[in-house]
Amino acid sequence: MIESSLKYDPKRDEVNGLAEEVVFLPASNQKELEKRNPKEVKLIVGLVIGAALLSLMIGLLVWHFHFRPDNRIKKMYSGYLNISNHQFTEELEDSDSEEFKKLAATVEEMLRETYTGVEGIAPYYVRSTITAFSEGSVIAYYWLECRVPPENEAEFDAGIEALSKQRTRRFKTNVHSSSLRISQLVVDRADPRKVKPPKDKSCSFDLHAVPGKIGTFTSPGFPNSPYPANSWCQWAIRADPDHILELNFVTFDLEKTCQNDFVTVYDSLSPIEKREITERCGIYPPTNALKLMSSRNVMLVTLITDEDENYPGFKAEFKQIPKTKECGKILEGSGSFSSPYYPAYYPPRADCTWTLKVSPSMRVKVEFKIFLLQEPVNGVCNDYVEINDQKICGKQSTQIKLGHGNEMTVRFHSNEAESDRGFFATFEPYDPSTSCTDKLACKNGNCIGNDLKCDGWNDCGDHSDEIGCICSKDQFRCNIGLCKSVFWRCDGVDDCGDNSDEMNCECTIEEMKCANGKCIPKEQKCNQVNECGDGSDEKDCKNEQGSVPCTSNTYSCKNGLCIQKKNPECDGTKDCEDGSDEQNCSCGYRPYRHSRIVGGVAAEPGEWPWQVSLHLKNKGNVCGASVISNRWLVSAAHCFQDARDIKYSDPNIWVAYLGLHVQLQLNEQVVMGNIKQIIVHESYSPQTFDNDIALLELSSPVTFSSVIQPICLPDASHNFPVGKTVTVTGWGRMKEDGPEATVLQQADLRIIKNQVCNKFLSTVVTSRMLCAGFLSGGIDACQGDSGGPLSSVESNGKVFLAGIVSWGDGCARRNKPGVYTKAEKFREWIRKHSGV
Repeated sequence: MIESSLKYDPKRDEVNGLAEEVVFLPASNQKELEKRNPKEVKLIVGLVIGAALLSLMIGLLVWHFHFRPDNRIKKMYSGYLNISNHQFTEELEDSDSEEFKKLAATVEEMLRETYTGVEGIAPYYVRSTITAFSEGSVIAYYWLECRVPPENEAEFDAGIEALSKQRTRRFKTNVHSSSLRISQLVVDRADPRKVKPPKDKSCSFDLHAVPGKIGTFTSPGFPNSPYPANSWCQWAIRADPDHILELNFVTFDLEKTCQNDFVTVYDSLSPIEKREITERCGIYPPTNALKLMSSRNVMLVTLITDEDENYPGFKAEFKQIPKTKECGKILEGSGSFSSPYYPAYYPPRADCTWTLKVSPSMRVKVEFKIFLLQEPVNGVCNDYVEINDQKICGKQSTQIKLGHGNEMTVRFHSNEAESDRGFFATFEPYDPSTSCTDKLACKNGNCIGNDLKCDGWNDCGDHSDEIGCICSKDQFRCNIGLCKSVFWRCDGVDDCGDNSDEMNCECTIEEMKCANGKCIPKEQKCNQVNECGDGSDEKDCKNEQGSVPCTSNTYSCKNGLCIQKKNPECDGTKDCEDGSDEQNCSCGYRPYRHSRIVGGVAAEPGEWPWQVSLHLKNKGNVCGASVISNRWLVSAAHCFQDARDIKYSDPNIWVAYLGLHVQLQLNEQVVMGNIKQIIVHESYSPQTFDNDIALLELSSPVTFSSVIQPICLPDASHNFPVGKTVTVTGWGRMKEDGPEATVLQQADLRIIKNQVCNKFLSTVVTSRMLCAGFLSGGIDACQGDSGGPLSSVESNGKVFLAGIVSWGDGCARRNKPGVYTKAEKFREWIRKHSGV
């Protein structure tokens, strides 16, 4: 037995040589403690352990339900339903009215019962929120929120899909003892970018059109300040019954990419993708204003912005107009017709039918002057014009359709979403025997000159002028039977349409021969593009170390390494390890994009924002130039060669107009700049026009705007392939020895192989020159365009300077294409002298 004096008495002890005092507290009843039963001790210990385990379980449950990361996926849906046994009243426009709240509560309960009644949806349902009502009888718009574990997504999506297919159903609810008959229930997965908490009323506006008046609204801060960052604003617009809404953006200036800032317009009061009329960003000029139509008396406009680069925003006007009861009619004789409300965007869910009639002895001829419909999806036309049992959609050039007799039916259809500008067409009687007096009648109704028959060109547009021809001695026959000029054989372009003109070719010293016999330029070897068609140009393209050898055909990164990718600069993808191919890419951006250089058409304001008009002071436009930075312009050397009476090399006699659209019409967007210095290429030859390039430095830097932007300069390895479409712009003469253009003109040309041009032109086309145009003539640059840009739109929308207008034999003559200075050949020269 242990002695009691050792149990509880204070005792001094030494630890590590230091005296320490340990105090033991005496028990209140020492003997009772000594005699306690061991079973009681075990019971106490068990209770303590049980309490600890209980506390642990409670803690785990609290962590599980309150602190554990929620890996469920939040899914938001927007939708609407039609309540066919209720009538809309004005009180339902006001979300604070008792009638709104009462009906909203009823519908929300019905939605809860509906979604929780579906096995695949019920466990994940969170809430439904009514946001608005409109007419028809009553349409209720709502948000649906669900949270779904990743492993149950398929089951949930199947449940939503099954429910959305139920078109008509009577829902009974316990709320207010009411019954709702739902004739349509639509639910659509919401774009995460466009989701706003349903109860968040900040930056939300309700507007109602007033008969006979134009209403307006603007983005926040407009016009005094840019719209704020991270905004989510919406404008719900209504019209009176039996009316639709016309929305016109008078000013529209947002960030250029719709991934960041964008406006979306819906044919609905809820942001339902299936009811989206359009999503837009960038800039729209007043001459090409964005005008949209609804299909009924409601419309929703949303503005969503990110945290970077906020822009001026927009100003919009809206009004109501009576809803058209009929679309299409019977038209006789001749005239015109168009998609509904043209040139405004046609409304969703439109169906129109025109019956066109002419004299019994004639046929109907229809010509579509403008044709801008939505592009087909997976080969299917959702919006279309149907004529001669053929559906036409997308963007089409001017085209002619002939009827089979004196009566023709034309149908137009638009689906529920994504509209466009539509079409404008004319019709007239057509007599194949007399309509083309002294001309060749094409099968599609076009009339062309008799000399264009069997010339190797599709002048008719339907190849009818090239069918059944006997090839002349300077032509060859394609495998499909067409006759083509011998000059087009082996030029790198599939002129025949079956590539038979590019087979079994004898390649020049500047070309390589593919395994299939096709000839391609040597610079296209190892550029990661299969130009041969059989892949032989992309074989054996690495050196012994496995890296890409640097050649004149590869792109050199700043770190000294080279890549084979064709035209990698500023294409939106970092191909160089150091990202240098995507540096200095704030160029080639056209804020204004739209649907007379000889044979050209007038450009829209700001469509070519690098175009410069060079004037001799007090004498008007003489040459063109291109903006390449805020201080430097590039032009043609031949513009600055001194004459007997004028010293063109003197910078003081020149003035540059940037942002100009119409000659002699200056506005606040046009910048007039003096020239500080002119640098002409030291090797320029006035006799041959070789090295025809010059740099002009502005006296003071210019501020970029929607109508003034720099064009991208191509790397020395950049390839503008033969056959590529490029655009020339300028205010030069409308025709040879004709008047100069007042409005900036543009024309699309095709790059032609230099060897072909050398067979037709009086002066040699060197390797530093680019040949472009059409051997058939009709489209070309002319006097006054010299020094201007030949622009190439790349696949990502960036625009590069392909050439500089240099020389030609006359203007737009047959077999006399124009010649341009190759921009990529002078990239280092430009960098050396300007730092750009």
